[in-house]
Amino acid sequence: MAEKKASKDKTAKELSTNPKKMSTFCAWDGDTLILNVLGTPGAKQDAIGKVKGNQLKISVTEAPRAGRATDHMVRFLAKEFDVSTADIVVVFGRMNINKQLRIKAPKKLPPVIARLAP
Repeated sequence: MAEKKASKDKTAKELSTNPKKMSTFCAWDGDTLILNVLGTPGAKQDAIGKVKGNQLKISVTEAPRAGRATDHMVRFLAKEFDVSTADIVVVFGRMNINKQLRIKAPKKLPPVIARLAP
C-alpha cells in the first residue's frame, strides 16, 4: 500500500524540474514555488481550500490584526510544505487578503498543487 501511495504522490523536487507554469495560482521559479493566495482570517480552522480564480484560498484562525493572520499563515504553511518559516517570503499583501508567497524548496506539496503537475 505504501508503494501505491508513493507512486501517486509527486515530490516537490520532481515538480520543480518542470519550469513551465502549472496554473494561474502557482508557478515554479527554479526550486521556489510562487503561490497567489486569497487569505481568510478568523476561520474556525487552518486549512488549504480550493482554487478561486487565480488564487488559492487559505483560511487561518488568527484574527486580521497588524499582519498577525499572515504571520500565522506562514507558520501553518511551513508545516504543510515541510519547510522552515524562513523559507517562506511574503512578496506582497502582508496586511491584505490578496497575497503572493514564495516558498523555497518545498519538501511536500498539498494535494491541490500536486495534482496539477504534468
